[in-house]
Amino acid sequence: MRTNFDAPGRPRGGRRGGHGRRGGPWGFPGVPGFGPFGGPPPWVAGRSKARRGDVRAAILALLTDEPRNGYQLIQEIEERSGGEWRPSPGAVYPALQQLTDEGLIEAEENEGRRTFRLSESGRAYVDAHQDEVNAPWEAMTSDVRDDVRELFGTAGRTGAAVMQIVQTGSEEQVAQAKEILSETRRRLYQLLAEDE
Repeated sequence: MRTNFDAPGRPRGGRRGGHGRRGGPWGFPGVPGFGPFGGPPPWVAGRSKARRGDVRAAILALLTDEPRNGYQLIQEIEERSGGEWRPSPGAVYPALQQLTDEGLIEAEENEGRRTFRLSESGRAYVDAHQDEVNAPWEAMTSDVRDDVRELFGTAGRTGAAVMQIVQTGSEEQVAQAKEILSETRRRLYQLLAEDE
């Protein structure tokens, strides 16, 4: 049985391109893991913070597809929310324990990893509580425009290129990169000035 937890218009599975899983050193909306702590960007209006029940419902939604361990659940929530929601282990593992205690999921050891799957009671619960199970994705749907999202993606990839220069570039390359970024910043402010 499938839920509606998949992001509309996003392909399931697979990693997006770019520098690293979290979308570069600085991260932007639409690039997995915004900022140093993950989560949605602060300037997106109307964003509500994920509640404890959201994590619980998201876990149930994901386990309807296949068994997963805690780390896989965190990754999949981040992936399906387009990087806008990455719950911490401190939120996911207590929720897994609570669901296990309630008999809605079952845990099994597999090659040293603890994997969780829905129990029969859990599947019956999901069938009877579709609105609750689908709520986390609806609460995390971004209202950032697609063109703005693409702009932030470009900025994130630019940040990744800067980090490559910082790590491996010569003094001359670092100096040239500084000039390029300074000129780019001036031109961006020029755009704002022209608009005014």
